Amino acid sequence: MRQQHHNRWVGVGHSAAADPRQAAREATGAALAGREPALLVLLSSSQRDFAPLPRAVREAAGGAVPLIGCTTAGELAGTVAGSGHVVVIALGGIAVRTARGLLADGSRAAGAAAAAGIAAIEAPNRAVLLLAEALTGERSEIVRGAFSVAGALVPLIGGGAGDDLAMRQTHQFFDDDVLTGAVVGAAIGSDGPIGIGIGHGWQRVGEPMVVTESSGERIRRFDDQPAAEQFLRRVGVDAARADDPEVWAHAALMHPVGFPRPAGDEVRAIMGVDYEDRSLFCPDVPQGTMVWAMKGDAGTVMDGTRTACERALEMLGDAPPVGLLAFDCAARRAILGEDGIRAEAAAIAELAPGVPVGGFYTYGEIARVSGSRGVHNATLAVLALG
Repeated sequence: MRQQHHNRWVGVGHSAAADPRQAAREATGAALAGREPALLVLLSSSQRDFAPLPRAVREAAGGAVPLIGCTTAGELAGTVAGSGHVVVIALGGIAVRTARGLLADGSRAAGAAAAAGIAAIEAPNRAVLLLAEALTGERSEIVRGAFSVAGALVPLIGGGAGDDLAMRQTHQFFDDDVLTGAVVGAAIGSDGPIGIGIGHGWQRVGEPMVVTESSGERIRRFDDQPAAEQFLRRVGVDAARADDPEVWAHAALMHPVGFPRPAGDEVRAIMGVDYEDRSLFCPDVPQGTMVWAMKGDAGTVMDGTRTACERALEMLGDAPPVGLLAFDCAARRAILGEDGIRAEAAAIAELAPGVPVGGFYTYGEIARVSGSRGVHNATLAVLALG
């Protein structure tokens, strides 16, 4: 799968071979098709033996090519969507500088370190691709750190590494190394345009709620009521069932929360509940924010897919796309189901016929075109290269 425009190109390969080295050779060979890449992006199911993959992919590429990547909650490669794959995305004809940061040094410092390569990139169009640990650290601080280095004119794009919904530990790849608790970044520069689009398809439910007490990534009270109980009332569930794990598994999956932004509602996933004090674990929703419970179904989620792709492609102007990178939330995958994610991949292919598409299902998305914010949940973020 490949597309070329002038000297810029993107190739995407995948493999489901059980042997990691064979999978690396197959996926890398398909992505490169004999060309020399400037950057390799490696995406792997956490269910696989992924430790040998970074070195094997670079060896298959024939040299010391910069590589970043992560484990996932599902992989995308063209019209292939699901779990258990190795996906390699190769980019050529662009300028690249890679860097990494560690969350042990602080989330903001890690984001700044991962984006540091942008200082060495001189090109008409630039962007920073970030792949981050999402189970620890604060994504909003990671983005702020990257913004502090990249500045207001350089867009940020990427997502949180996954572990196939085990929610125990994710991993990041940097050159030959397998890391955890890290943010890896690739600063890219291109003579061609770069487009970023987001879309989710979620819609507001009922009346808004105000976050009247929160701390860190925990919402304690909505409208001066225990957050879990007030949230359940908004989505039509008996608040007396706030300590039922099955109720919460369904309610949290089907109903993220959203709050207004100039470009449309921004969505945050509810990551868990504290049954003792009825608080919610929900990142990046500060005290005083007015939020709505959200709802969606396979149809509205697919509307969000089209919106994200169309916005990214529109930013290319008259330039034809040479490749798309897609960062899709694991929550959207759960709504769509296995048949639905294949239909989603087919829909993306129809919007950009013949254009290579690669990506993964994330634990949260990063997409910033303007301002210092750029953290998303339950959203599809798309990078289009022209």
